[in-house]
Amino acid sequence: MNIAVVALGKIGLPLAVQFADKGHTVVGIDVQESVVDSVNAGHEPFPGEAHLQEKLSRAVKNGLLRATTDYGDAVPGADAVVIVVPLFVDDATWEPDFAWMDSATKSLAANLTPNTLVSYETTLPVGTTRDRWKPMLENGSDLKEGEDFHLVFSPERVLTGRVFADLRKYPKLVGSLSEAGRDAAVNFYESVLDFDSRSDLAPQENGVWDLGSTEAAELAKLAETTYRDVNIALANEFARFAEQSGIDVHKVIEASNSQPYSHIHRPGIAVGGHCIPVYPRLYLHTDSKAGTVRAARLTNMEVPQRVVDATLAQLQSTDTNTRVVVLGAAYRGGVKETAFSGVFAVVEALNARGVTVQVHDPLYTADELHSLGFDAYTIGESADAVIIQADHADYASIGATDIPGVTVVFDGRKISRAGLWPGAQFLVIGDGEVRSAF
Repeated sequence: MNIAVVALGKIGLPLAVQFADKGHTVVGIDVQESVVDSVNAGHEPFPGEAHLQEKLSRAVKNGLLRATTDYGDAVPGADAVVIVVPLFVDDATWEPDFAWMDSATKSLAANLTPNTLVSYETTLPVGTTRDRWKPMLENGSDLKEGEDFHLVFSPERVLTGRVFADLRKYPKLVGSLSEAGRDAAVNFYESVLDFDSRSDLAPQENGVWDLGSTEAAELAKLAETTYRDVNIALANEFARFAEQSGIDVHKVIEASNSQPYSHIHRPGIAVGGHCIPVYPRLYLHTDSKAGTVRAARLTNMEVPQRVVDATLAQLQSTDTNTRVVVLGAAYRGGVKETAFSGVFAVVEALNARGVTVQVHDPLYTADELHSLGFDAYTIGESADAVIIQADHADYASIGATDIPGVTVVFDGRKISRAGLWPGAQFLVIGDGEVRSAF
């Protein structure tokens, strides 16, 4: 097949490489010339994705993958077009910003030719594929969906850093607007993906999984991610109560989860990344009455402030001479990505209290931290307090000998231990020891 992939980011490029790895001819489209040039040179434009460089090099060398900024070069004659353009959410209103996706869809429509399968993989509010993309594609192409081309929604279900493994591990969900579109989508994804058989799923649920409609597929993606946000919020509520009662919530959660119907997540300083903080807001866009979802999102957003208050409450006094080090700019350990990272809320809360704040992250250079708006910390310099924001493996062994002078440590990810910080008060969310300050 001839396949076009729109947007060569941290999901789109691995998808394009995966399709090429299966022997198909792929043209990737991206608005950034630097990304296009890097791909055409066979060099990954961003680090950290397992096996991407080797697969990319092979695909480009074999002539199965190239990149362009021109839709007219990639879309006409394609058997399938997969769109992975980012959808943003306004921080103030929580409303989706479709600007980038609208622009990409209009460019796609202007170059769309008959007999093409169009698949959106970007997570969307329920109804977007049918009510927004279908008329936009039809009006821009003078083609009719269901007759001249097929439109489906098939959400990505992978995490950056392990995209290829996740593509094999999880069923590929598909929702269509017609039976013919369903058949085209199932045939397409079966030809471009490989699947590891899972014993916990019925045979028909391994591989490509048809949900019957685009709306069902859109909701399935929102549901699986919103569930995690709500679950984490519940864990954070349990942690708050446990602190007030002198109970270690981690032991409670472990005990509760020994029963097979309990799957309580762990409390933590922040919920970050492209997915979990964003998709509940997309759900709320079409279900404004979802009070549980809204309350959970607000609960998780409040934790960074509570951690800062608890940390500073343990210091005898605070002023501009008080030095606090935040360990971790990334939103999760081992991933060089700051999307909705808790570091921003933590640093903002500390700045509001008038203390001196520095940020450390083993994945980022000092210049990169500066470009994010942070004052970079160098291991070995003294500090008054430490807040662990990301669970990088390095932070499991860092202690008082690495950051001298520390009197308070708040481990927001439960990755460190008190023995590494002799002489300092060591706090963990939900361990029953924070009490009055949390």
